[in-house]
Amino acid sequence: MAADTAELEKNQQIYTDFDEFLKSAITEYYKIGGKSKRGNFIALIIASGEAASLAMDSLKSGSGVRKLAVGAVGVVALRIGLRYALSGPLGILLAGATAASLIAYFVKNRGEIAGKITRYRTLVATLKESYAKLQSDHRDGRLDDQQRDLMVDGLMKRFLSDLDAEPADA
Repeated sequence: MAADTAELEKNQQIYTDFDEFLKSAITEYYKIGGKSKRGNFIALIIASGEAASLAMDSLKSGSGVRKLAVGAVGVVALRIGLRYALSGPLGILLAGATAASLIAYFVKNRGEIAGKITRYRTLVATLKESYAKLQSDHRDGRLDDQQRDLMVDGLMKRFLSDLDAEPADA
């Protein structure tokens, strides 16, 4: 009974905490298709982590060892992103062996994955803005709890749909 209450509280956090919302979206994406679309899933993990953007920024100002560093930074960013994602329910789904296989997949396919990271970062940034707007509307009394929850659920569905949609410039 106490475990059910804790799980219910955890599920309710997606309506008030963007990080929990994003973790839930990543978990849901993994459940509905991330297993078969490993490149997309890895790009999402990297794009959703702040550490990845900081690492890439430091590379842009780097010098001659850039190609070697890109691979190393990508693996480190993926590991940091996995650590972030694994702190939630996705940890149950992703065992250590799966995490290792994702890192191996990243190393082999970093060109394909790197092309998706920028688009996914944009999607995550847009998601964060939309989520913040919903929270602001809720705080200001323009949305009650039920309306906010419904809007957050719709935002999640749209985000998951956008992840697999073809880019507009493709």
